[in-house]
Amino acid sequence: MDPFLQRRSRPVKRDSLVLRAARRGGGWAAVLALARLADVAVSVLFPLALAHAIDTVLAGRDVLPALLPCAALFALSAAAGALLELGAGSAAARATAWVRHLLVGRLLAAGPARGALPAGEAASRITAGAADAGTAPVAAIQSGIALLQPVGAMVALIVIDWRVALGLALGLPVIAVLLRAFVRDVSGSVRRYMTVQGTIAARLGEALGGARTIAAAGTSAREADRVLTALPELRDHGHALWRAQGGMGGRGLVVGLLLQVCALAVAGFQLAAGRITPGELVAVAQYAGLVVGLGPIVSGLLRLARARAGAGWAAELLAAPVPEHGTRDAPPGPGRLEFRGVRSGGVLDGLDLVVPGGRSVAVVGRSGAGKSLLAALAGRLADPDAGEVLLDGVPLPELSRPALRREVGYAFDRPALFGATVRDAIGFGPEPATPARVLAAASAARADDFVRRLPAGYATPVTDAPMSGGELQRLGLARAFAHPGRLLVLDDATSSLDTATELQVAQALAGEFGDRTRLIIAHRAGTAARADLVAWLDGGRIRALGRHADLWADPGYRDVFGADGR
Repeated sequence: MDPFLQRRSRPVKRDSLVLRAARRGGGWAAVLALARLADVAVSVLFPLALAHAIDTVLAGRDVLPALLPCAALFALSAAAGALLELGAGSAAARATAWVRHLLVGRLLAAGPARGALPAGEAASRITAGAADAGTAPVAAIQSGIALLQPVGAMVALIVIDWRVALGLALGLPVIAVLLRAFVRDVSGSVRRYMTVQGTIAARLGEALGGARTIAAAGTSAREADRVLTALPELRDHGHALWRAQGGMGGRGLVVGLLLQVCALAVAGFQLAAGRITPGELVAVAQYAGLVVGLGPIVSGLLRLARARAGAGWAAELLAAPVPEHGTRDAPPGPGRLEFRGVRSGGVLDGLDLVVPGGRSVAVVGRSGAGKSLLAALAGRLADPDAGEVLLDGVPLPELSRPALRREVGYAFDRPALFGATVRDAIGFGPEPATPARVLAAASAARADDFVRRLPAGYATPVTDAPMSGGELQRLGLARAFAHPGRLLVLDDATSSLDTATELQVAQALAGEFGDRTRLIIAHRAGTAARADLVAWLDGGRIRALGRHADLWADPGYRDVFGADGR
């Protein structure tokens, strides 16, 4: 995890993230700052150089020496402009990459504990939100240095004639009020725009996840309307943003023109009185434009507002709790798993269960009894609200992350495959499995035959390997088998297998993997019958623990498997 998060026990705040992202611009941020400073210096110095050249011409002196500073400033301005583009793009890219790494790392570290944030909205925050937050280096530098331009121009006006500067300064409070109102309006509009954008992304993610259901129901048009129902609201917030920007531009233009006219009128009187030269009058016109010109300031504030809004989105994402792990290694032991007084999710209520090391225990119960929750607690994919879970006498939170993930393997009912090829998908884990272990695991999961029939066998890209639900489950089992450990948790991992294949897998579990402790979430009576023990989960607790054959005499137990008892 990024050290920025490791040092913080409290949620990351938006402005803290903005500052950190700005610093991540690195050397390119320095290049951008220097280029922007050079650009401001040119804008402040050029009117003085031009004034000197004009007065030189009017005095009939040699104009060439007076034009050399103007030419040098032109060249500096061109170089600064090129560096501005390069520095801004590079600094924003570095900062955006850092923010995205931070978000992805935090979400994956949080795992199932990331909360109910829809996947589509999370993806939107990682892409669009992080991109806006990544403009922090540009926004911070542009906003800060943009203020130097009117300050420098005002200083130059004071040097030319303090009366002209005073006349212009009297109108600056009006500009300050306009800027404050602009910041308030823009910040709210950007935040609301991003919120609605995230809502649309979340709904689109839901619709894509259920594409088959939507197609089968013939409701694609209705779903499209549901996904895009927030578009008018998004449009309204976008229009509000443009209205704020346009209104600021219009009001700023009127106020700026009035102040420039005032400054030029005062300068005209000063020229008539012989206190300033014609060239200085030209300079006054340019400096007055720099003082009241709000374009660079407005642009910087708008970027800063977007950066802060994007960072706020990211900060909310970073609030996902990340489980803290201990430093202990797993002690020697057979893999004894123990639940003591576990309460969780309002479903498990003071549950006690001991899974003997090296034995298989099938967990059965009605739908909603908490079987999958129990499986998640067994390997700390979730933490109990109360009570504790121990592996060979050690509470799971005391184990280091590598030790926990090394000792506990999972297979799920709908496994997700990661890796470029099928071989990579089976070997995916804390440490990549060797080719020999991949082959042995695939054989034990009865996946070897169909994998070899794929176009390139184990080298077939996962995206080019269409698989049935049963084949997918077999690869998930193979992945769990491919890594050493003392505890295997099978969360309904054989539900899509035919009876014969399930029996073969059960034989492998009892034979090749018989030294591992196996916690099996079961829905079939046959699966429960092949386990050493059955834990009957009912009412949030273990109602009975025993052999399937002994429990079968209880009608309530038979009802768990359906009306026909199978």
